[in-house]
Amino acid sequence: METSRDPVERPCRKRRDSFGMMDGLDEDRSSCSTESSGGSGVSSPEDSDDEELGGGGVTHITHSSSLTLIKTNGQVYTYPDGRTGMATCEMCGMVGVRDAFYSKTKRFCSVSCSRSFSSNSKKASILARLQGKPPTKKAKVLHKQPLMTKLTSCSQHQINQQGGAKKSVAVDMFDWGRYLGHGDVTGAPVSCFKHVSMEKWWRDISEGVRLEVLNSDSSLPMKVYWIAAVIKLAGFKALLRYEGFDSDSSRDFWLNLCVPDIHPVGWCAAGGKPLVPPQAILHRFTNWKSFLVKRLTGSKTLPVDFSSKVQESMQFPFKKQMRLEVVDKTHLCRTRVALIEQVIGGRLRLVYEECDDGTDDFWCHMYSPLIHSIGWSRSIGHRFKRSDVSKKLDAQLDAPGQLFAKVKEVDQSGPWFQDGMKLEAIDPLNLSTICVATVRKVLADGYLMIGIDGSEAADGSDWFCYHSTSPSIFPAGFCDINNIELTPPRGYTSLPFRWFEYLMESNTVAAPVNLFNKVSPSTGKFCS
Repeated sequence: METSRDPVERPCRKRRDSFGMMDGLDEDRSSCSTESSGGSGVSSPEDSDDEELGGGGVTHITHSSSLTLIKTNGQVYTYPDGRTGMATCEMCGMVGVRDAFYSKTKRFCSVSCSRSFSSNSKKASILARLQGKPPTKKAKVLHKQPLMTKLTSCSQHQINQQGGAKKSVAVDMFDWGRYLGHGDVTGAPVSCFKHVSMEKWWRDISEGVRLEVLNSDSSLPMKVYWIAAVIKLAGFKALLRYEGFDSDSSRDFWLNLCVPDIHPVGWCAAGGKPLVPPQAILHRFTNWKSFLVKRLTGSKTLPVDFSSKVQESMQFPFKKQMRLEVVDKTHLCRTRVALIEQVIGGRLRLVYEECDDGTDDFWCHMYSPLIHSIGWSRSIGHRFKRSDVSKKLDAQLDAPGQLFAKVKEVDQSGPWFQDGMKLEAIDPLNLSTICVATVRKVLADGYLMIGIDGSEAADGSDWFCYHSTSPSIFPAGFCDINNIELTPPRGYTSLPFRWFEYLMESNTVAAPVNLFNKVSPSTGKFCS
């Protein structure tokens, strides 16, 4: 009669491994029992002190204690809670929690598998007798294709299909990982973009930080994880290398650090997730726990609340069907009402209110100076196109004023911009050029209507509204000082362009330099 060693009868482990890692493969093999049926064996738990990974900011990784080792058919599994084991169904090959398996021996995952096994055993025994073979202690079962094999082949089929789909789509899609290669190209850091998600928290991320990520080199049917180090950063993407590959960069891979399956070291242990080395390096070490302790001690990992910060940063105050005012792209000098149709990554897809089919749409960022709250145009004296829609729908509401980007308050009671003053400005219709421009109208709250010299429409329909603190307007001579090409007025023949001569010829004055308040890139503060 078959005996069984149920791991439930073993003493319960008091504390979990801070890595969620299995014990060494060859360490204390005598404590690893294997059932005669070829099922799972479970090593004896050990009580040991460990230091929990936690706290704010960057976490330093400390030593870990051992965790239960489960060996099934040559595969090593890490069971989440370190107390009970995993088992493999002898009928269908299903791997699962041992305590949830059927019967006292835990050999089968269900009653159905147990009965099928018994039936097949009888058939195998009869077949052996008919063939003149002596009956064995355990007649070989006439297995159907094991579920594990089915799952593996099914997964492989899906991978092949996905691979084929990726190959066909790759022609049309840009792949940052392929473009960045092995770090030959430098990506702009997230800290350069003050308006993007996670910008203020990205200082926690640096080269050398360790993470727990999905192990893509595993034959196990469930999701397993392994520790990787950040080799290089490029925006939100990081070039990662699994621990154990040392200087071997052949398996390096790029991954967006804002995806769900990015975690600090210790997450697997805390959440009961399996931590398993990649198959390519499984043979390199016999004691992976000791390897990780030596490799990770003193290293840095992500803050424990990194995932929640990512989720928090992806929540945006603007909602679908909110109404706002936006620049009319057919007449830059005026605004009109638009509805928010989508909010993705802080970017708003807008459709003019009069558009019935939603085809007249465009995108802008929620901090864009092109959008304003309802009533903004009237408050500053800006031109506005009234909507033909007489009544807004119940689902529509005006976006609150506090959601829009704030501009610096200015004092217009003293020396200020005047109509007709000259300056340099970025052409709103050709953002790659800085042109000679004129203040056409001074509005309230520091706003100015600017026209590009030499290309203005007679009715002023292409005038554009800039705030006096906008980084898109400059005092006369800015381009010359910074060695930037200045686009002269269309049709102007006295080249090269000189401001002094142009002002004399046009009998105009340049806007005083002290009126151009700027923001320091290093401090983010306004300066004169």
